[in-house]
Amino acid sequence: MLSHPYLPHASFDGGDLDCGNGLLLLIRKHIDPLALGQLLEIRSSEPSVAEDLPAWCRLTGNKLVSTARLEQRTSFLVAKGAFDPRTLSQPGSERTAMPLAQPVVAVSVPATLPRPAPAPPLEPLAVMGVGSWPRPGWLLRALHEHLEGRLSHADFDAAADDAVRLAIRAQEDAGVDVVTDGEQRRDNYASFVGGLLDNCQLIPLTDLLPYVDDPAKFQRELDSLDVPASEVRHPAVFGPLGRSRSLAVHELAFARTLTSRPVKVALPGPYLLTRTMWMECISDRAYETRAALAEDVVRVLREELHFLLAAGAALVQFDEPVLTEVAYGERSDNRTFMCGALGERGSTEEELAFAQELLTRTVSGVPAERIALHVCRGNWTRDETVALAGDYEPLVPLLSAVPFGTLVLELCTPRAGGEAALKDLPSDRRIGVGVVNQKHARVESVEEIVAKAQRAIRLFGQERVLLNPDCGFATFADNPIADSEVARRKLANMVEASRRLRGG
Repeated sequence: MLSHPYLPHASFDGGDLDCGNGLLLLIRKHIDPLALGQLLEIRSSEPSVAEDLPAWCRLTGNKLVSTARLEQRTSFLVAKGAFDPRTLSQPGSERTAMPLAQPVVAVSVPATLPRPAPAPPLEPLAVMGVGSWPRPGWLLRALHEHLEGRLSHADFDAAADDAVRLAIRAQEDAGVDVVTDGEQRRDNYASFVGGLLDNCQLIPLTDLLPYVDDPAKFQRELDSLDVPASEVRHPAVFGPLGRSRSLAVHELAFARTLTSRPVKVALPGPYLLTRTMWMECISDRAYETRAALAEDVVRVLREELHFLLAAGAALVQFDEPVLTEVAYGERSDNRTFMCGALGERGSTEEELAFAQELLTRTVSGVPAERIALHVCRGNWTRDETVALAGDYEPLVPLLSAVPFGTLVLELCTPRAGGEAALKDLPSDRRIGVGVVNQKHARVESVEEIVAKAQRAIRLFGQERVLLNPDCGFATFADNPIADSEVARRKLANMVEASRRLRGG
């Protein structure tokens, strides 16, 4: 029996799990808290791991240091990041043995949901951001250390509190009518829930390679991202979803201590979460079908929505960027990438009907004026020439059917077409009109914004129009579209345009 030349700092036994059936989730959970250069021992009785683990190490930037045979098992010694034996700290009291399986916690469902608290109505031509705000470099460093288990929750929260103060101050300086907290605590606008929901964890996109049907294609998609795939984390479900912690109520509570203005909170939509969380060989250990997973996704989002409204959110916005992929993306039996890894889908008609059902069930019974639906047109890249171009016409039936009082739409990107496709939307829908393109560093003039808003006013009437950027200013935490000063100036020009349109 061979032994390793170095002692590990942590170890666990993966049993007969292979890299495509849960082993990588355990590796990620146990390697993240280690310091760079420290060693994790992985014991396995599954023969395929000997071939797949080296490939995973190369992909993720970790180092397979040595392999040893232990009776009916193989032991692998993996360094987190690069390995230099000269700087290797000696394991001592920190050495731990890890369990075989992820602990699955029991799910608790509230017996009743709270009623909405009063909130001020949004005036016509109100100006607001969509959600995210550029993060300072020091917060990004804290975020990555927190995700990797090397910075305590309390220390990260203290840093995030300071960043939220800066984001809200910038929006108030611009003069907006409604503020957001800038989503400063989130790794991105959608996957952050994976770190908060019960029986779910965040893993880097690079860890998904062994699970996909066409690894070479998926690798090309990862290589094309504006954001390094190793820095984008994805929710992986390993048990029934539960909401023992809030997803965003704590964000709202802190924001309301900083401002007297109405606060909007954005959440990932139920169709987006279902598509991203449904991964065979991971989520199907907890759910037999995608529809069964969707039931719990709707439940936890519905719980969060009610608690947000009870805490005084003026507007709760659900983000559904994947609707564009359904309408204009090519159907494939393989996964595709858009703002996350997306599970397989059916026909366009089937998927739009499924999305409509999930959205309706999530917000049923909630005051329509307090909820918004945001349809994103693909802000994972600054390249406006990529696919998924076309106006909103294929989505108008869904947008007309779901009971959202506000539709926050991108209308500046050339991919989105013009406003005319929206002329048949019900008259009780307010339209959040994208009047600046957040992907451009150029600050649109007040005159340009006025002209864009006037076209929408002629189509919908002034009472129905709200003004917003096309999308958030930092779709991914590591991928701010603009710096904070450019974002502030764009908002300030939108505020002046709104003042002129109101006759002020």
